[in-house]
Amino acid sequence: MPRQITAFSNPLVKQARGLRDKKNRRAEGLFLAEGLRILTEASEAGMLPQMLFYSDSGHPLLAQLIEETEAAGGEAIETNADILHKISGKDNPQTVLGVFPALDTALDRIDRAAAPLWIVAQALRDPGNIGTILRTGDAVGAGGLILIDDCADPFSVEAVRASMGALFTQKIATSRWPDFLAWLRSAPGQLIGTSLNATTDYQRAHYTTPAFILVGNEQAGLPPAYEGECDVLVKMPMLGKADSLNAAVATAVMAFEVINQWRRG
Repeated sequence: MPRQITAFSNPLVKQARGLRDKKNRRAEGLFLAEGLRILTEASEAGMLPQMLFYSDSGHPLLAQLIEETEAAGGEAIETNADILHKISGKDNPQTVLGVFPALDTALDRIDRAAAPLWIVAQALRDPGNIGTILRTGDAVGAGGLILIDDCADPFSVEAVRASMGALFTQKIATSRWPDFLAWLRSAPGQLIGTSLNATTDYQRAHYTTPAFILVGNEQAGLPPAYEGECDVLVKMPMLGKADSLNAAVATAVMAFEVINQWRRG
């Protein structure tokens, strides 16, 4: 049976609230996910929370989630909106919140043959962009997202929220650039870079599988040395005054161009 917690001082509440901080997520090996839709996506992907906090069990999907969580050995905790606000930090918190074990982000667990398309992001600083790119990856049937160098935490509350559940459907790996290059070149894979320095239009390049779309830092773009390692370097024409697109938007444009080329082919 679910237990009830209404005290802000409860150790489980404090533990869950602490997961808003990266250092606590790393120390605990846990992260937060909010909302019935996201938690349902997680369940459908075979992942259930260790702790499930909720304030209204009337929805049939939530009732099912509670049952599945308890059957898997997790704990369901009935609480109130004030406690959920304290944990999530949102003024209007979702009615359900889950505490999940951290996912393995080792690069060697990525099976490039599992999908024709993969997304690689270098030094992205905005967790919202990372979450949005994960959502794009899910939309185009990509295998996952490989984060290169020092990126924002994909398990932050902001990134998880922006992913809309894609965090649980996409593989996520982290790597330094030299290690990624060695892994990439150990088997077939086309590295596609996007750059303002490119001379090839993104719609005129030929894309092969498996393809790895490489997007750079929001402000600086890709370092020149990284551009030099790309098999294909392309640019999207900017017809207005802006010289570039948001990193997540550019990734979506590129991803759909690649798969549309394959669909037409």
